[in-house]
Amino acid sequence: MAVLCLSSSSSSYSSSAGVVLVVLGLVLNAAVLCNGGITSAFVRKVEKSVDMPLDSDVFRVPHGHNAPQQFNTKYFYEIGFGHSARRFWFTTPPEVGPDVPYTFGLIGDIGQTYDSNRTLTHYESNPVKGKTVLFVGDLSYADNYPNHDNVRWDTWGRFVERSTAYQPWIWTAGNHELDYAPEIERISNVAYNIINGDCTPAHDQFAPVYINIGDGGNIEGLATNMTQPQPKYSAYREASFGHAIFDIKNRTHAYYGWHRNQDGYAVEADSLWFFNRFWHPAEESLSAQS
Repeated sequence: MAVLCLSSSSSSYSSSAGVVLVVLGLVLNAAVLCNGGITSAFVRKVEKSVDMPLDSDVFRVPHGHNAPQQFNTKYFYEIGFGHSARRFWFTTPPEVGPDVPYTFGLIGDIGQTYDSNRTLTHYESNPVKGKTVLFVGDLSYADNYPNHDNVRWDTWGRFVERSTAYQPWIWTAGNHELDYAPEIERISNVAYNIINGDCTPAHDQFAPVYINIGDGGNIEGLATNMTQPQPKYSAYREASFGHAIFDIKNRTHAYYGWHRNQDGYAVEADSLWFFNRFWHPAEESLSAQS
């Protein structure tokens, strides 16, 4: 009886397996023959997309919110929420005009050293209050740390927030913000045409005036390596940390003052009048009388 029982079980198993195979075959065959129709209206495009026209309605600025309509306006803004919310403010520039005065602060290469803190404090305490900072490059000097430590960007942001939160800082990138790319080969500005023999310096009141002001207090220290004797085309030079004020008076005149950290807040170590030669072509001395 045991033999008959085993034979019966084996036959039953074979029949069940056959049924499973038949059912599976029918399911797969139905999937192949199924016509599901269109499930989406999306049709993939191969053509490139084009820009919307400039007069598109999505580009229109709400009335009263574009830059020319926001002059002399004090705005308050809040960052964070709940117990961490902090409120700041800033004032927009005056209405544009040829004789509208405006005062810029000039800072460069500030970094985040003790001297950097003195420079920023000196600028904030200057009685000639700058309304916007023209920052000429080299911000945090985070590249001085391994892997350009991003924590040093965070600390620098907190350090300058006391000014950047309340007035615009207009930046330009310096070499400490740009990583060297070998594919661009060597690029250097250490030799100017004025000193490499390709040309001879000549007096020209319409020529640009160049001011090097990379001395905000950075970790590299003061630039003390200078050409000796001082060239005639160089009006003033000194190795000190500090900031400058560029005060536009009107369409013809602007005043530049250099403030060293070691001096009083109102003391100018050097100064210079700038003339707009389109409106004021007359020959004049460029030295300001203190």
